Amino acid sequence: MAKLYFHYSTMNAGKSTSLLQASHNYREGGMQTYLLTAQLDNRAGEARIASRIGIGEAADTFAPGDDLFTRIAARLAQGPVACIFIDEAQFLEKTQVWQLARAVDDLGVPVMCYGLRVDFRGELFPGSAALLAWADEMREVRTICHCGKKATMVVRRGPDGRALRNGEQVQIGGNETYLSLCRRHWRAVLDDAVLEDHDSGVASGSS
Repeated sequence: MAKLYFHYSTMNAGKSTSLLQASHNYREGGMQTYLLTAQLDNRAGEARIASRIGIGEAADTFAPGDDLFTRIAARLAQGPVACIFIDEAQFLEKTQVWQLARAVDDLGVPVMCYGLRVDFRGELFPGSAALLAWADEMREVRTICHCGKKATMVVRRGPDGRALRNGEQVQIGGNETYLSLCRRHWRAVLDDAVLEDHDSGVASGSS
């Protein structure tokens, strides 16, 4: 039975790598997949999903207001698709998550979404909140803090390297902008609002 899946994590946990590997496994078995990623995230180039380890693949893009149920139905009309993969799922609108759920239920195709759970302020993205509410299965993709504990939070660095407490929820960036931490060190960084390079650790009032 088809299901809606949400694979969530913080930054730099290997979500895109996992997505691309899962898609490859389907295709290696002779099945087709359909890949979508957020139009606004073009770090890997336009209409492309890429991982930090250097693998990538072309994908269609979604933007606010797109009807993903209609998009998926149109793709299925062209031929069988074994699974739909959505990268950067935190950028989905609530309505679009509902459309993905409809695609699973009414079209019988599995949909696997990969995305961030929370932003740099520790607040849920709208797309992630909807997926946490409506997904059939949720799986955490884990990465670690510099202290060795599981990283569940992310901080955003400003131009001066200091951790930011406020700002727009969406700001595209990579390792130079974001750093994944455990909750304890995320709190410490926000208390001091000072962030050192990952290799040298995190400046905080407590260790």
